[in-house]
Parts: sequence; structure tokens; C-alpha cells
Amino acid sequence: MTDRLRSIGRSLGQLPGGRRTKFAVIGVWLVIAVAIGPLSGQFEDAQENEPADYLPANAESVKALDELEEFPSGDQADAITVFHRDGGLTAEDRAAIDQTRSSINEHRREGVEVTGPAVVSDDGGTALLTTPIFIEDGSNEAADVLVDTTDDIKADLSSIPSGLEAKVTGPAGFSADAIDVFGDIDGTLLYATASLVLLLLIVIYRSPIFWTIPFFSVLLAEVSSRGFGYLLAEAGVTVTGQSGGILPVLVFGAGTDYALLMVSRYREELRRHEDKHEAIRVTLRRTSPVVLASGATVMAALLTLSFAEVTGTSGLGPIGAMGIALAMVSMLTLLPALLTVFGRRAFWPFVPRFGTAGPDETHGLWRRIAEWVGRGPRRVWIGTTAVLAVMVVGLVQLNSDLTSGNMFRNDVDSVQGQELLNEGFPAGSNGPTNVVVTDESRLDDVRGALAEAPGVAEVSPEEEQGPTGTKLEATLDEDPFSTAGFDLVPGIRDAVHGVAGDDVLVGGPSAEEHDLRESTARDNVVIVPIALLVVFLILAALLRAIVAPLVLIGTVIVSYAAALGIGTFFFENVFDFPGIDPALPLFAFIFLVALGIDYNIFLMARVREETHTHGTRQGTIRGLAVTGAVITSAGLVLAGTFSTLAVLPLVFLTEIGFTVAVGVLIDTFLVRSLLVPSLVLEIGDRVWWPSALAHIAGRRSREREEGPEPRPRVATETE
Repeated sequence: MTDRLRSIGRSLGQLPGGRRTKFAVIGVWLVIAVAIGPLSGQFEDAQENEPADYLPANAESVKALDELEEFPSGDQADAITVFHRDGGLTAEDRAAIDQTRSSINEHRREGVEVTGPAVVSDDGGTALLTTPIFIEDGSNEAADVLVDTTDDIKADLSSIPSGLEAKVTGPAGFSADAIDVFGDIDGTLLYATASLVLLLLIVIYRSPIFWTIPFFSVLLAEVSSRGFGYLLAEAGVTVTGQSGGILPVLVFGAGTDYALLMVSRYREELRRHEDKHEAIRVTLRRTSPVVLASGATVMAALLTLSFAEVTGTSGLGPIGAMGIALAMVSMLTLLPALLTVFGRRAFWPFVPRFGTAGPDETHGLWRRIAEWVGRGPRRVWIGTTAVLAVMVVGLVQLNSDLTSGNMFRNDVDSVQGQELLNEGFPAGSNGPTNVVVTDESRLDDVRGALAEAPGVAEVSPEEEQGPTGTKLEATLDEDPFSTAGFDLVPGIRDAVHGVAGDDVLVGGPSAEEHDLRESTARDNVVIVPIALLVVFLILAALLRAIVAPLVLIGTVIVSYAAALGIGTFFFENVFDFPGIDPALPLFAFIFLVALGIDYNIFLMARVREETHTHGTRQGTIRGLAVTGAVITSAGLVLAGTFSTLAVLPLVFLTEIGFTVAVGVLIDTFLVRSLLVPSLVLEIGDRVWWPSALAHIAGRRSREREEGPEPRPRVATETE
């Protein structure tokens, strides 16, 4: 595999490194950008954010959704306006509620049904107005109606009496708040990520000119990824707003990492070669195998998400892999072509002159760190492991109490409305559980079993007929958007299935979240070992060894556990989040293994190269010395790009961004700089087993210790 990658590197070097072909490469990319650019603007329109798009495709709640689409209310989402006053509603309050209802009905938009009379709680302190909104297939027009209608209702509440609390909640309220967030997610993250990467590149290169080259290369890859993302969505891949938001983070993060690696080697070669074309060709021969192996590893790890039952998670796999592929190709073609065009002058004022010395494997800060590790590798790896073990302790506080009802970082109307509703009505009034009975002969039995099921406060006397059966609605004792509400679903299903078998389906918000959590737990168990196996096989093929990949995989697992432990500690004790999303462990694992393995490849590919000449010990020290700076820079950029997820007011994305950013920093400053080199030095030449390099490294090490063996003396004719 390594030889094939080197062959590809030599072939690639002929294009960006050619005196004429470099301009052709740039031209091809500009043509791609012009052709795909218009499609990138439609990427948001192709994203799906309906509940079914985040659910497991074969779940019972999804089957219920499919059945209910044929019912008259199948496309209905209720906006529930909640009014509450401590001590009871006054006459003025009731008059204001009636006026609000009249105003809502007077300004109804197309697709909005009449709002019925207010329903007042038994204690007289809370009242509800229900506004049915009909939406179709999650279209943008329907989403606009939903958001506009809830905004209209909120505007009608501006003149209610002082002391009367009023909020808009219900399925429409929660959906409108989510749409407001996801509607801006792509643009917000793109600007935040691009701005941060731009700033970091300026700081890293300390040049008023040079940063434009890698930044333009990554930006073109990102624009192209959005266009191709639209094409994938049109081809049937489910792209959610969550996936669309993560895509620019992946492209900017990985693309910038590859750019830093290539530019670092190009600087070295410019000092060794007077001709910039030759310098870029050597650079590509040396770095393209590493970039290709790294990109392939990240893509393979992301594609393992395709095995997920959760539709939104499985869709992220091909979308993310496509983004990484474009970032990799851009860094192997467009970036070196631009570097060749601009040459040394672009590095001004720190121009790498031919024949001059620069930071290398023989001196500098990272050489001193490498030698310190080399003087006591056992002390270093034991100490580093102990520090990581302390970080892992945070996992004892791990909980999965984050739900769709508390997913926002800031207070939103839908959540506040749910809290007001709980003051006077059964908590489940905000999101009833739907039960579809397809066999009419079992309807009465199902109603009776449903009424007796644990956690059911009441069963609505109203029934709705559809082409495939009858819909019943059950109100739960617990908040339907809470873990307590989700936990009631298995008991309800057991009760109704016990009397109707497969002729009944249980759906609704609580059932949907329960099914999502069940499938997420399954995905965590299934995908993690598949991802580890895929990454191991790629590392084994790249390094032509078994011991070294096992060591690297082990350090990745420890690093991941430490990052999740630190994240859990901060979420619980510092940020005061309600819990973590059940999907966080899987997402964090895939991103940290896929992207964190980059640094393993950056380091070990150079160590392997140096080992051929200097043996394992000196090869490790020299490899760490020469890659330390670029890995540190790459780690800071990648951590920074993922931290931009925190600009969105969603707890889940904030948790992903924080956990991955912390994990990348742990990788950069502890694992790749201290733990991996010290373990390699401790194991010695056996780390390359069973490849021939283990024997070559041993011979090189003996030569350094004993000097070259003397040549046998040849007898003269006189003798």
C-alpha cells in the first residue's frame, strides 16, 4: 500500500509541479467552482429536519408516522398558547385570552385552522389555546407558515395584562424554535469557522500574504462540498441540518491540517532545492502518501456511520466522507499548484532561502522535547497515562438526560410554555401519544388496555378515522419530552400489543424519542468496533506492521475516554447542562478516532522514514522533532474549528464541539507528543514487527552504537 501511495504521489507531483500544468490544475478547480457554485446555494434547501429524518427507519414510531400521514390530521402540528397566572386567572385575563383567540383567527394564514375556545385548568390558573397548523412533507413553504404563524401568535401576546404569563409551545412551538436555529446553522458555522481558520493561519505563518494560499484552497473545497452535498441529497442521502452544520467544520479542519503538513515540508524542500518546481515535486512525493492515508482513514471511519439505524446519523457518513475527500484532493492538487506559482516570495518576510538552515530534526524546541522523552521513556508513558486516567474519572457523572425538550442552551418559548402547561394540566398534554389501531374489531380492547397502562393520565374520548384504521390519543402523566416520559413507552406498547398484537402501533413524541435512544444505543455498540477495525487495517497497511497500529489504536481509545471524561465533568459541574445526548459518545468517538489518527499518521510516517536511516530510537526522536511544530499547529486549528460549534444555542452541538476540541488538544500535547513516542521507544525495534523494518532498524541501531563493521582485510600478493 505504501509503495502504491508513493507512486500516486509521484504522479500527482508532475501536475502541480509542472511549469505549465500547474496553471491547468488551477484552471480545472476554477471551472469546478463555477459549475458547482450555484448548487452550493441550494444545499440548505435540500436538508431535512422532520422528526422521521432523525429516527431509525424501521422503528414502530416511524411506522406510526407513515400511517398517520394518510389521516386528515396527518400533517397537523398544533401550536399551543399557554396562559398562566399564579393565584388564578382574572376576568381581565380571560377577556384578553378571548381577544387573543379572535386575533389569531382573524389573521390566519393558508394552512392554519380555526383556533377553538380556551381550555381552562381545574384550578383556574392556566388556560390553553390550540391552533392547528397543516404542513406537507417538511417543505420550506410549510416550515415558513409554521414559523410565521407562531411569530404572529407571539405578536398578539404583546398586549396581555401585566402579570399574565403567555408562551407558545406544542409540536409547532418546538418545531419553530428548532427551525429558527437550524435555518441559520450553515451560514453561522461557515462564517465562524472561516474567520477562526483565517486568524489562526495569519498567526501561524506570520505573513501578510501567505495565509491567502491555504485559505483559498480550503475555501474552494468547502464551497464545492456544499454543491456536492446538494447532489448527494438529491440522490437520496438524508442530509439533516445537523449534518450540514458539521460539514464545513470537517472540511476546514481536515483541509487546514493537510495544508499545514504540506507547507511545512515544502519549506524544508525550498531550503534544499533551488528550483521551486523540484521542491514541490519532492514535497508531494513525501507528503502525499501521508495525506492519502490520513484522508482514507478519516473517510473510512466516517463511512462506518452508514451502518447506523438512526437515519440522521447514517446520512452524516457519506456527506462527511465526501467533504474529507474534496479537502484532501484540493490539498494535493490546488494547494501545491498555488504554492508553485507564488514560490518563495509568498513566505515574506520569513523567506526559506536555498542553502539556509531552518527548524529541523537536529535542533530546536521539539528536538529538546524529543531528547527529554528519549532519556526516560518509561517514566514519560507511565506519567502521561496517569494524567489521562485522572481525566477518565469524569465519566462517573455520565448521564443521558438531554432531550428534545431541553436541547436549547438559552430559554425559548416552547420550553417555557411546557413548564407553564405543567402547572395546570397533565404534563403529557403538550404532546399526546398516538395509538393507531388497524383492526377495528380490537378498538375497544386497545382503548381499555391503553387507559390501564402505567403512566397514562387519560385517553381522549375522540377518535379519528383514517384509511388504514383509527387513531387514539393518550395523555401521559409525565412530560412527553422527558426521560421519564420516554420510559413509559415500553409499558404502553406491552399493554396494547398484548390485546391487539401487530394490529396496533404506538407513536408520538415520547415514542419517537424512545425509539431514537434505543437505536442510538445499538449504534454505539455496533459501529465503534467496526470503526476500530477499519482504522487498524489501514494503519497496518500503511506502516506494514501489527504492533505499531495496536499501540496507536490503544492511545486513541485512551485519549477518547479522557476527552469524554473531561467533557462530562464540565457539562455537569461548569456549564450546568441537563445531561449529554445519547449520540454524543458515538459522534465524539468517530471524530476523535478519524481526525485524531491523522496525527498518528503524520508522526509515525515520518518516524518510519527516519528509522530506515537512523534506527528506531533516533528515528523516533528525529520524527518527533521535525513534526512537533506542524502537529501542534494542526491540532490548534482542528480544535478551534470544532469549538465554533459552540456558537449555536444547541446543547448537543456545543457538547460535540467541546468534547472533540478537548480531545484534539489532548492528542496534540499529550498523546502524540509524549505518550506515542515514549511507547515506541519503550518497545524498540519490535514496534515494526512483522515487517522487514524491524530487522533494518535493529541493524541501524547497532551501527550507531558500535560503528560500522570493519571491512574484511584482503591479502596482498606478497602475503
